[in-house]
Amino acid sequence: MNITLRPTLELTRVTNLFSRKTTVLSRRGISLLASSSYEPRPPRVYSDRNKIISSGVFTPKQKQQIRMASKITDWVVPGDKSGEFKRQSSSFREWISAEPGARFPPEKGRYHLYISYACPWATRALIARKLKGLEDFITFSSVHWHMGPKGWRFPTAADADAAGENVIPDPVPGHEGYTHLRDLYFAADPQYAGRFTVPVLFDKKTDAIVNNESSEILRMLGTVFDDQLPERYAQVDLYPEALRGQIEDAFKWTYDDINNGVYKSGFATTQEAYERNVTTLFEALDRAEKHLAETGGPYFFGDKLTEVDVRLFPTLIRFDPVYVQHFKCNIRDIRSGYPHLHNYTRNLYWKHPAFKNTTNFLHIKNHYTRSHTQINPHSITPLGPLPDILPLDEEVEAVKAAVRSK
Repeated sequence: MNITLRPTLELTRVTNLFSRKTTVLSRRGISLLASSSYEPRPPRVYSDRNKIISSGVFTPKQKQQIRMASKITDWVVPGDKSGEFKRQSSSFREWISAEPGARFPPEKGRYHLYISYACPWATRALIARKLKGLEDFITFSSVHWHMGPKGWRFPTAADADAAGENVIPDPVPGHEGYTHLRDLYFAADPQYAGRFTVPVLFDKKTDAIVNNESSEILRMLGTVFDDQLPERYAQVDLYPEALRGQIEDAFKWTYDDINNGVYKSGFATTQEAYERNVTTLFEALDRAEKHLAETGGPYFFGDKLTEVDVRLFPTLIRFDPVYVQHFKCNIRDIRSGYPHLHNYTRNLYWKHPAFKNTTNFLHIKNHYTRSHTQINPHSITPLGPLPDILPLDEEVEAVKAAVRSK
């Protein structure tokens, strides 16, 4: 008899419940394909995943797949022969709106933003908050940089290794018992079966998640509070009408090939998947380099700061410190291989506090190297490159030598 375990949506739900220590396993949760008749044992209730695995229902290979499928830190679905990392879609997609009767109106002080300084997707929301002057409108806090089997956790008073602004336990009243971001998700939806991602835009008034899609939060923060902002912030337009077509065109390739491209390269579990994605990544970086050479900067679209800059910067600022070595994106680095992208990144970092003050290299480097143990099992964090980002008027020795030789 040859039995193949096929994970389904219900299995995903079951494996999330594994980690909550109460699980019901039945034929509804898995799909069994057999070349001969197969009579499963009656479903039983267990309080531990290992009891399920040792119950004798599954083959050794299937038991290992179940163990692996229940890990939040499995970035490629176990058994997926393509070796491809496939990012899940965000689940909470409501909007803050000034429309009459809107569930989430734009009220000052009503909302809270949960972020991780390590996460580039969360950082873009934090950058937008600062660019738009929303510090008094939306509170924020950061989780600890470490992602363990239960996902992102909130810092505790004992943590001394995660310095940064508002790296604190969950500050929302009523959440005093929350230890992990997952607590927020399960409170919003007890049947939630996805990943526990940041950013999360949260409504403190109704104790509800508004949105956990970073691109939508970025777009939202760009306009929804404009009527209440001082003119200098209300005039910050990250999605100008005249550039919207070009912005959307840029998103089509910068998101999939660069923002997500580093992850598809780093999390690949086959050589073929890695080579395919890392090649696409560097072709996209070449394209961005050429684009900046043509426009002259300092922003992606010349003299106009837009959403493209807010979305591209978090990937570029992490590239040399993390993605080159950790995700094996090492065909070239930014500081010696892409002069226009290098200057572009440094300009945003050193000349705009909204970019610099939301970048925390301690969280960035520790998270990737100590949370992704399938890539870095000993959790050793490289010291370099030094510095994490070069000053505007400095270059690496290879670039200096190249300039001298001209």
